[in-house]
Amino acid sequence: MKTCLVANLGLVEYGAARDVERRLVAARKAGALPDVLLLCEHPHVITQGRAGHRRNLLATERVLAQMGVSYFDTDRGGDITYHGPGQLVAYPILQLGEIRRDVGWYVRALEEAMIRTSADFGVSSTRVAGKTGVWAAPRGADGGTHQETFEKLGAIGVHISRWVTSHGLAYNVATDLRYFDLIVPCGLAECRATSLEKLLDRAVSVAEIAPRMARRLGEVLGLKMRDAAAAEIERRLVEYESSIEAPAVA
Repeated sequence: MKTCLVANLGLVEYGAARDVERRLVAARKAGALPDVLLLCEHPHVITQGRAGHRRNLLATERVLAQMGVSYFDTDRGGDITYHGPGQLVAYPILQLGEIRRDVGWYVRALEEAMIRTSADFGVSSTRVAGKTGVWAAPRGADGGTHQETFEKLGAIGVHISRWVTSHGLAYNVATDLRYFDLIVPCGLAECRATSLEKLLDRAVSVAEIAPRMARRLGEVLGLKMRDAAAAEIERRLVEYESSIEAPAVA
């Protein structure tokens, strides 16, 4: 079974995490590192995917600045989404060609990891036909709730180049859901967001969820997950990057 290094970056600015991701993608393409899973939270930020439309950003730049929300255009799939404290973000940097060359399967695997993680905490979540991500019935709804009323618990947006994956999933643990009012989540006007904390009606921390999510990702992707300090990942990246630098001219 292939090994995947799991590094928890904690709360990290989106741009800084993206820089680490890009470096890891380059090293993974070169075979200089094994698969890596980055886990983190971000300060308030809105990101726009390749398939997105700026009209789905409902707030002006002034409002975003007043609320301390950053904005980034990205190369991931999908439309617009929000990341913030209390949301677990997982960035798998994998050589998918060594696992299974099937993008649809990979997206379903990310969904399955979130579904299994939710079930670990007693929450039933599901897929909704034609809508990427993981959904749950509002707390207190009866078993006959129609899918149209489901609320989004986890989002997915990925990028794949030479079968190396980047970006990934965002799972609402204890997210301040009011920030989703700044956007049309995923470009779906009827979409409402929910969180594990809201569904359980009790406090839940990202630190409680992160190890379980990593384990579930390992299960669905067929990877052996091994914890690694962020410093170890950085050291190995620096070693790789130093090895490819052009020699100094005498």
